Amino acid sequence: MVKYIIGIGLFLAFFIACFNSENPKLPYLGEHNVSGQDTIYHQIGNFSFQDQDSSFVTNKLFKDKIYVANFFFTSCPTICPKTMRQMKRLYDKYLKDSSILLVSFSIDHYHDSIPTLKRYANKLEINGRKWHLLSGKKGETQKIARDYLSLALENDQAPGGFEHNGNLILIDGQGHVRSFCDGTDPTSVDRFILDIETLRGEKI
Repeated sequence: MVKYIIGIGLFLAFFIACFNSENPKLPYLGEHNVSGQDTIYHQIGNFSFQDQDSSFVTNKLFKDKIYVANFFFTSCPTICPKTMRQMKRLYDKYLKDSSILLVSFSIDHYHDSIPTLKRYANKLEINGRKWHLLSGKKGETQKIARDYLSLALENDQAPGGFEHNGNLILIDGQGHVRSFCDGTDPTSVDRFILDIETLRGEKI
Protein backbone atom coordinates (compact mmCIF):
# COMPACT_ATOMS: atom_id res chain seq x y z
CA MET A 1 0.00 0.00 0.00
CA VAL A 2 2.84 2.39 0.85
CA LYS A 3 4.46 1.72 -2.54
CA TYR A 4 1.07 2.32 -4.18
CA ILE A 5 0.70 5.72 -2.51
CA ILE A 6 4.30 6.70 -3.28
CA GLY A 7 3.77 5.74 -6.91
CA ILE A 8 0.67 7.89 -7.11
CA GLY A 9 2.52 10.81 -5.57
CA LEU A 10 5.36 10.58 -8.08
CA PHE A 11 2.89 10.25 -10.94
CA LEU A 12 0.93 13.31 -9.84
CA ALA A 13 4.08 15.31 -9.28
CA PHE A 14 5.22 14.51 -12.81
CA PHE A 15 2.02 15.76 -14.39
CA ILE A 16 1.76 18.84 -12.22
CA ALA A 17 5.33 19.72 -13.17
CA CYS A 18 4.36 19.44 -16.83
CA PHE A 19 1.56 21.98 -16.47
CA ASN A 20 2.49 25.64 -16.81
CA SER A 21 0.98 28.99 -17.67
CA GLU A 22 1.74 28.47 -21.38
CA ASN A 23 -0.50 25.42 -21.45
CA PRO A 24 -4.10 26.47 -20.71
CA LYS A 25 -5.35 22.89 -20.42
CA LEU A 26 -5.03 20.84 -17.25
CA PRO A 27 -3.39 17.40 -17.43
CA TYR A 28 -5.26 14.13 -16.97
CA LEU A 29 -3.93 12.52 -13.80
CA GLY A 30 -3.68 8.83 -13.05
CA GLU A 31 -2.65 5.90 -15.22
CA HIS A 32 -3.94 5.74 -18.78
CA ASN A 33 -3.92 3.25 -21.62
CA VAL A 34 -3.37 3.75 -25.33
CA SER A 35 -5.49 1.75 -27.77
CA GLY A 36 -4.55 2.49 -31.35
CA GLN A 37 -4.91 6.26 -31.73
CA ASP A 38 -7.15 6.55 -28.68
CA THR A 39 -5.96 7.36 -25.17
CA ILE A 40 -8.15 6.02 -22.36
CA TYR A 41 -7.67 8.19 -19.30
CA HIS A 42 -8.19 7.18 -15.69
CA GLN A 43 -11.78 7.74 -14.50
CA ILE A 44 -13.61 7.58 -11.19
CA GLY A 45 -15.39 4.23 -10.85
CA ASN A 46 -19.10 3.80 -10.18
CA PHE A 47 -20.25 4.48 -6.64
CA SER A 48 -23.43 4.95 -4.63
CA PHE A 49 -23.43 6.61 -1.20
CA GLN A 50 -25.97 8.41 0.96
CA ASP A 51 -25.58 12.07 1.78
CA GLN A 52 -26.55 14.15 4.79
CA ASP A 53 -30.12 14.42 3.48
CA SER A 54 -30.47 10.62 3.09
CA SER A 55 -30.38 10.95 -0.71
CA PHE A 56 -28.42 8.41 -2.72
CA VAL A 57 -25.62 10.03 -4.67
CA THR A 58 -24.01 8.31 -7.69
CA ASN A 59 -21.68 9.25 -10.52
CA LYS A 60 -24.68 10.34 -12.60
CA LEU A 61 -25.14 13.40 -10.42
CA PHE A 62 -21.73 14.72 -11.50
CA LYS A 63 -22.00 14.05 -15.23
CA ASP A 64 -20.97 17.17 -17.16
CA LYS A 65 -20.25 18.94 -13.85
CA ILE A 66 -16.95 20.10 -12.39
CA TYR A 67 -16.59 18.97 -8.80
CA VAL A 68 -14.15 19.02 -5.92
CA ALA A 69 -13.80 15.96 -3.68
CA ASN A 70 -12.06 15.23 -0.40
CA PHE A 71 -11.98 12.60 2.35
CA PHE A 72 -12.64 13.39 6.00
CA PHE A 73 -14.38 12.28 9.18
CA THR A 74 -16.37 14.40 11.57
CA SER A 75 -14.34 13.54 14.69
CA CYS A 76 -10.96 14.03 13.01
CA PRO A 77 -8.61 15.73 15.49
CA THR A 78 -5.95 16.80 13.01
CA ILE A 79 -6.19 17.97 9.39
CA CYS A 80 -9.93 17.76 8.67
CA PRO A 81 -10.93 21.06 10.30
CA LYS A 82 -8.38 22.80 8.07
CA THR A 83 -9.40 21.03 4.88
CA MET A 84 -13.10 21.52 5.53
CA ARG A 85 -12.53 25.25 6.06
CA GLN A 86 -10.95 25.36 2.62
CA MET A 87 -13.84 23.35 1.16
CA LYS A 88 -16.20 25.86 2.71
CA ARG A 89 -14.15 28.61 1.09
CA LEU A 90 -14.75 26.96 -2.31
CA TYR A 91 -18.41 26.43 -1.47
CA ASP A 92 -18.86 30.13 -0.75
CA LYS A 93 -16.96 31.18 -3.86
CA TYR A 94 -18.93 28.95 -6.25
CA LEU A 95 -22.26 28.84 -4.44
CA LYS A 96 -24.14 30.46 -7.31
CA ASP A 97 -22.38 28.46 -10.03
CA SER A 98 -24.55 25.44 -10.75
CA SER A 99 -21.82 23.84 -12.88
CA ILE A 100 -19.57 23.25 -9.85
CA LEU A 101 -20.35 20.87 -6.97
CA LEU A 102 -18.50 19.64 -3.88
CA VAL A 103 -18.43 16.20 -2.28
CA SER A 104 -16.81 14.99 0.94
CA PHE A 105 -16.52 11.25 1.62
CA SER A 106 -16.53 10.26 5.28
CA ILE A 107 -14.02 7.49 5.99
CA ASP A 108 -15.52 6.70 9.40
CA HIS A 109 -18.41 4.31 8.77
CA TYR A 110 -18.55 3.50 12.50
CA HIS A 111 -19.61 6.93 13.73
CA ASP A 112 -20.52 9.15 10.75
CA SER A 113 -24.16 8.16 10.38
CA ILE A 114 -26.55 10.20 8.26
CA PRO A 115 -27.81 12.17 11.32
CA THR A 116 -24.20 12.88 12.32
CA LEU A 117 -23.39 14.17 8.84
CA LYS A 118 -26.55 16.27 8.89
CA ARG A 119 -25.52 17.93 12.15
CA TYR A 120 -22.08 18.54 10.71
CA ALA A 121 -23.60 20.08 7.57
CA ASN A 122 -25.81 22.32 9.69
CA LYS A 123 -22.75 23.60 11.54
CA LEU A 124 -21.13 24.38 8.21
CA GLU A 125 -24.36 26.08 7.09
CA ILE A 126 -24.25 24.43 3.67
CA ASN A 127 -26.84 23.52 1.05
CA GLY A 128 -26.96 19.76 0.56
CA ARG A 129 -27.67 20.11 -3.15
CA LYS A 130 -24.37 21.96 -3.59
CA TRP A 131 -22.11 20.10 -1.16
CA HIS A 132 -22.74 16.42 -0.44
CA LEU A 133 -21.33 14.78 2.68
CA LEU A 134 -21.32 11.06 1.92
CA SER A 135 -21.36 7.93 4.03
CA GLY A 136 -20.82 4.35 2.82
CA LYS A 137 -20.40 0.83 4.13
CA LYS A 138 -17.13 -0.53 5.48
CA GLY A 139 -14.50 -0.68 2.78
CA GLU A 140 -16.48 1.26 0.17
CA THR A 141 -14.93 4.64 0.91
CA GLN A 142 -11.43 3.23 1.20
CA LYS A 143 -11.90 1.56 -2.19
CA ILE A 144 -13.21 4.64 -3.97
CA ALA A 145 -10.41 6.74 -2.47
CA ARG A 146 -7.98 4.92 -4.76
CA ASP A 147 -9.94 6.15 -7.78
CA TYR A 148 -9.46 9.68 -6.47
CA LEU A 149 -5.72 8.95 -6.15
CA SER A 150 -6.11 9.58 -2.45
CA LEU A 151 -5.39 7.82 0.84
CA ALA A 152 -8.08 6.66 3.26
CA LEU A 153 -7.30 3.74 5.58
CA GLU A 154 -8.21 2.49 9.03
CA ASN A 155 -5.16 2.69 11.27
CA ASP A 156 -5.33 2.27 15.03
CA GLN A 157 -2.05 4.14 15.38
CA ALA A 158 -3.27 7.24 13.51
CA PRO A 159 -5.02 10.12 15.31
CA GLY A 160 -8.73 9.32 15.38
CA GLY A 161 -8.14 5.80 14.05
CA PHE A 162 -7.83 6.69 10.36
CA GLU A 163 -4.93 7.48 8.06
CA HIS A 164 -5.72 9.96 5.29
CA ASN A 165 -4.35 12.98 3.48
CA GLY A 166 -5.74 16.48 3.15
CA ASN A 167 -5.92 16.64 -0.61
CA LEU A 168 -8.70 18.42 -2.46
CA ILE A 169 -9.22 16.75 -5.83
CA LEU A 170 -10.61 18.38 -8.97
CA ILE A 171 -12.74 16.18 -11.26
CA ASP A 172 -14.08 17.09 -14.69
CA GLY A 173 -17.49 16.33 -16.18
CA GLN A 174 -16.35 12.96 -17.52
CA GLY A 175 -14.95 11.70 -14.21
CA HIS A 176 -11.28 12.42 -14.91
CA VAL A 177 -8.94 13.60 -12.16
CA ARG A 178 -7.46 16.91 -13.37
CA SER A 179 -5.77 18.56 -10.39
CA PHE A 180 -5.25 18.39 -6.65
CA CYS A 181 -3.92 20.53 -3.84
CA ASP A 182 -3.00 20.41 -0.17
CA GLY A 183 -6.25 21.36 1.53
CA THR A 184 -4.43 22.31 4.72
CA ASP A 185 -2.51 25.06 2.91
CA PRO A 186 -4.48 28.17 1.81
CA THR A 187 -1.71 29.09 -0.64
CA SER A 188 -2.00 25.69 -2.31
CA VAL A 189 -5.76 26.20 -2.50
CA ASP A 190 -5.17 29.60 -4.15
CA ARG A 191 -3.37 27.78 -6.97
CA PHE A 192 -6.11 25.15 -7.04
CA ILE A 193 -8.72 27.85 -7.63
CA LEU A 194 -6.77 28.91 -10.71
CA ASP A 195 -6.97 25.30 -11.90
CA ILE A 196 -10.74 25.31 -11.36
CA GLU A 197 -10.97 28.44 -13.50
CA THR A 198 -8.81 26.80 -16.17
CA LEU A 199 -11.08 23.75 -16.21
CA ARG A 200 -14.14 25.99 -16.49
CA GLY A 201 -12.52 27.51 -19.56
CA GLU A 202 -12.12 24.06 -21.12
CA LYS A 203 -15.88 23.56 -20.97
CA ILE A 204 -16.54 26.60 -23.15
